[in-house]
This record gives sequence, C-alpha cells and structure tokens, in this order.
Amino acid sequence: MTEVAAFIALGANLGDPLAQVERARGELSRLPETRLVARSALYLSSPEGFADQPDFINAVVGLMTRLSPRALMTALLEIESRHGRDRAFKNAPRTLDLDLLLYDGLVMHEPGLTLPHPRMTDRAFVMLPLAEIAPDVLIPGHGRVAACLAGLPAAGLTRLSVPDSRAAP
Repeated sequence: MTEVAAFIALGANLGDPLAQVERARGELSRLPETRLVARSALYLSSPEGFADQPDFINAVVGLMTRLSPRALMTALLEIESRHGRDRAFKNAPRTLDLDLLLYDGLVMHEPGLTLPHPRMTDRAFVMLPLAEIAPDVLIPGHGRVAACLAGLPAAGLTRLSVPDSRAAP
C-alpha cells in the first residue's frame, strides 16, 4: 500500500493529561508502517457537553502511514485502552481520546469509523492545532482547514507549548 497522510486529534483530562498526550504521541510515532511527521502545540481547553469535569489537554499530529483506515483506527483504540480509556457516557472525562480526523482525503462511513471525522469542523480545540500543522489541507465537504477554523470561536483555548519544526504531510 502507498504511504498516505492521516491526522489524529489527541485529548485527555484525567490522571496526568499532559503526560498522557505526550506518551500517546510517542506511541503513534512507533506504529508499524507509520511515521509521525508533524505535531501541534499542546492546548488547554474547556470541556464541551458535560461541563463538570477538568479542562482538557489537546493536540493534533500528522502521520504518513501505510496502514489502512480501519487498521489505523484499531491501533488508536488499542492505545486508548492501554491508557485506561473508559467510555462511561458521552463527553465523559477521559484518560486519553484519539480521533482519526482525516485519512488521505477519504470520505467513508462504516460502523465505528467515519471520515472525515464528523464533528471536527465544529471544534476549535481540534481545528486550531490542525491549522497549525496543516492549514491548507482540504477537509472533504468543508473546505481548507484554515478557512474552517476562521468561523470558530477560540474562547477557552490556551496554547501551552511550541511545537517542534516538523513539516506537515
């Protein structure tokens, strides 16, 4: 299989969220047939939906991978599980959340996997770090990342760290 670009959103707000996200970025960089090629800064964000929980640490990474979308999604779920992810209820606090946002411009809807991620363009905590590493990437059905971000309020988001100098896929 040809190597393709994929983007993953990371988030955590239980335990040591900063460490969880950093550890998960390392695990993503070690996936088989996959290279981590871009990483956003870390952001602190207010919870959405269920508000009575700690703030989140969020980030986005860019990968080049030969894994299929389903194999990549399975790997993300395995990483979440190793980090103690519990899906108690919608928008619940979590030790780690990994969302496959985009996979080589693919549009698909299968049980457990929809691409592009169906709520990504509504979430500043996803779009801001994604725009940092891939502002010109096209989100099928929505437009370029930077244009999608332009309409989102960024209230409640605080940049915590500067990313390294890796280029986006």
